[in-house]
Amino acid sequence: MKVTIIWLLLLLFPCYFPGFPTSCKGNQIDNLNRLIESRKSSNPPRPESWAQQDDDTEDSHTPPVYVASQKLLMQADKINALPGQPEGVGFDQYAGYVTVDPVADRALFYYFVESPVDPSKKPLVLWLNGGPGCSSFGYGAMQELGPFRVNSDGETLYRNEYAWNNVANVIFLESPAGVGFSYSKNSSDYTSVGDRKTAQDSYIFLINWLERFPQYKTRDFYITGESYAGHYVPQLAYYILARNKNTTQTVINLKGIAIGNAWVDDVACTKGLFDFLWTHALNSDETNEGINKYCNFASEDSLTKKADADDNPIQCGKYQKQGLLELGDINLYGIYAPPCYTSALKSGSTGNVKNYDPCAEYYVNSYLNLAKVQAALHTKATNWSGCSDVGWTDSPTTILPEIRHLAREIRVWKYSGDTDGRVPVTSSRYSINNLNLQVETAWHPWYSNSEVGGYVVGYKGVIFATVRGAGHTVPSYQPERALTMITSFLQGKLPPGKPTS
Repeated sequence: MKVTIIWLLLLLFPCYFPGFPTSCKGNQIDNLNRLIESRKSSNPPRPESWAQQDDDTEDSHTPPVYVASQKLLMQADKINALPGQPEGVGFDQYAGYVTVDPVADRALFYYFVESPVDPSKKPLVLWLNGGPGCSSFGYGAMQELGPFRVNSDGETLYRNEYAWNNVANVIFLESPAGVGFSYSKNSSDYTSVGDRKTAQDSYIFLINWLERFPQYKTRDFYITGESYAGHYVPQLAYYILARNKNTTQTVINLKGIAIGNAWVDDVACTKGLFDFLWTHALNSDETNEGINKYCNFASEDSLTKKADADDNPIQCGKYQKQGLLELGDINLYGIYAPPCYTSALKSGSTGNVKNYDPCAEYYVNSYLNLAKVQAALHTKATNWSGCSDVGWTDSPTTILPEIRHLAREIRVWKYSGDTDGRVPVTSSRYSINNLNLQVETAWHPWYSNSEVGGYVVGYKGVIFATVRGAGHTVPSYQPERALTMITSFLQGKLPPGKPTS
């Protein structure tokens, strides 16, 4: 099968293209677009997944990774208070750097929040945002599931009562080096990076972080994330399990992963996007018919081929471009949510976590560039931005082999906000269908606060849940439902059914 490559130029994040009408969410749009476009180069990122490569090799040699003394660093990283935070904060928070390569002086920044109630009894959760190259702190912590959100003045904070540290102790990691506050003194770390190196650095980070916070060494550990973290999370989990089987160092007590609106398979996610646009009245019948006629989504291997090897590159590309142009000026991260029309800050108002604010990224950018905020976070003086233009040289076209492997060993959940048009619920369904798993629990509604929170189906080894009314960044749109969902994941239970009156 041969799929045209034109979608690589326009498909996922059209802010990259002058004159294309969109509402952009930071640079996440540009970063994933550049990565997908690179597939048509003469030296594309590695198309094979880690699990596929390991199937062809026998390598049991896993030398110890770098571990530095972490003595006294936990207390040095403790945050007294973030500038502008509200009163009554009843949990400990930490921030700082963990060196993962002393030769290159490569260090990753983290922000860690403990649970306000019984933190010693709560699991440990790592959150990763995607991009690739976007900040888990600026997006995940400050706009989604962290304990605070930034007010529209760009200087003060308000509480997120549905923060995930209600049910877990949560680490937000800015990875790889070059993202957010994370850095390296070796410039090649910014121009030649990819999935595998990111997973390896994240593993070294965790081993050292657990030395810094030894009370968490045996704690149940989960990895969560969204979007391109559909690559990050499974590959890091895969690497942890491999290292756990053959290491003299800390064994990480990995129990499960959860990935939201996750980009895990190029072909399934692309087909899912265009099917979603048509079924949600965003594309015309003509466009849908043209895509179905000229674009063949039957195989994974085509995405490394050049356009001149495709069956109908001109016609397929024409209809895909037409499908994106038909969208108009909407927020494709949440097709029913308002777009952001101004980056101007506004003083005098306190945010409400239940009201989605499409301009939140501008408030966060202002806040994290305040000198007093960077001092409180123990960072180097940095011109912080939500996403970085790192050179991605390693990105397999599918992560399904890793997910299939993980489903046999740990808990695996995939969830989707059902109003996301970027990596929509159809993309999630198609990718799961490609795993050919047996259904064990039939599709049914789940509930949050006496309302349908979404729908869930249980496969052998994988749970798939939708979150009703949520966009690409699920906790930003539906924070209460997201908390209900992740609580169920951590408990190893399906989301709750209809409450009895």
